[in-house]
Amino acid sequence: MARARSSDGGGNTPSARPSSAPSGPVADATALRDALLRWFDGAKRPLPWRETADPYAVWISEIMCQQTRVDTAAPYFRRWMARFPDVAALAAASEEEVFELWQGLGYYSRARNLRRAAADIHARGGFPNTADELATLPGIGRYSAGAIASIAFRQPTPAVDGNVARVLSRVLAHGATMPSGGDATIWDAAASVATGTRPGDVNQALMELGATVCKPRAPICRDCPLADRCAAHAAGDPETYPVRPPRTAPRPETRIAFALRRSDGATLMARRSGGGLLSGLWQYPMSPPVDPNDGAGAVAAALFGQPLPGLGEAGVVEHTFSHIQMRVVAMVAEVGDASEWTPAGYDETRWVRPGELPPRSRLVAKLAEVVLG
Repeated sequence: MARARSSDGGGNTPSARPSSAPSGPVADATALRDALLRWFDGAKRPLPWRETADPYAVWISEIMCQQTRVDTAAPYFRRWMARFPDVAALAAASEEEVFELWQGLGYYSRARNLRRAAADIHARGGFPNTADELATLPGIGRYSAGAIASIAFRQPTPAVDGNVARVLSRVLAHGATMPSGGDATIWDAAASVATGTRPGDVNQALMELGATVCKPRAPICRDCPLADRCAAHAAGDPETYPVRPPRTAPRPETRIAFALRRSDGATLMARRSGGGLLSGLWQYPMSPPVDPNDGAGAVAAALFGQPLPGLGEAGVVEHTFSHIQMRVVAMVAEVGDASEWTPAGYDETRWVRPGELPPRSRLVAKLAEVVLG
């Protein structure tokens, strides 16, 4: 499972899309599988989740490593397993406890889904052991289901992430467009390899190879156990594969965050349930997207149903989500000892002293630095 689970999969986008090899499994899958396993047995990195085949630990590591680098995830995994060692412990935890331990990994919907899935597994009385059953759990898609089933239960199921897709697209010289979640040729190839007595190790070997050797740029072909059977290497330009579509620039967005401060220094934070950006996380009440020229006073009155006293700007924070380039203007209002402030669209509020900030996203952490100095 050496990976950051992301759809980072390709090299430079070529000027013309390469032609695809015929669809279907890789040629001589047995030889390719044997070469992978020999290499993996000698080259795999000592990662904490590789010390066990416990389905719970495998599952946690797979979800943590989505959109997160392995070296970042590893210490989080160790702390998580110490705090929530099994499904029952996670199912019994509050959302805030889970978020507290997850803080810094981002994409908090992953943590929320872990807790929801733990409750489901606990209610079932055991861990599902097939990819189809695993895929019914919150937060587990086709890739994660295949990885968990193959590693924890030795099921012959493929698991295609960005690293695996890159390796196989180069072996086949197949112009798969990234992300590769729906590319049938790549999934068929992965399925033809992830068989035998060690399907989980085969999948991990493909992930490890893509992460450490068959990189998006400047792949280290001399160290690759598949170089002699790689069509892209034979053609002399492995970076041509796979094709990446042009990146879509994140849309710009301006919002205004309001930190209401009492005379004792505590600030008002709020959270809302349901889906959407920052859902379930404590934050400074924030407006919907606004025109950059909109006045903060009018925006505050609309959000709180009344004007905010002593309103002044504390600073501006820039933060990029995958699809949004957000500019947030941080405003501070001195509200004295008044305590009844209810921002529209939020379910809960609480007054928080500077040293007692609850689990928060990176954006809110940036805002806290600006607001609290």
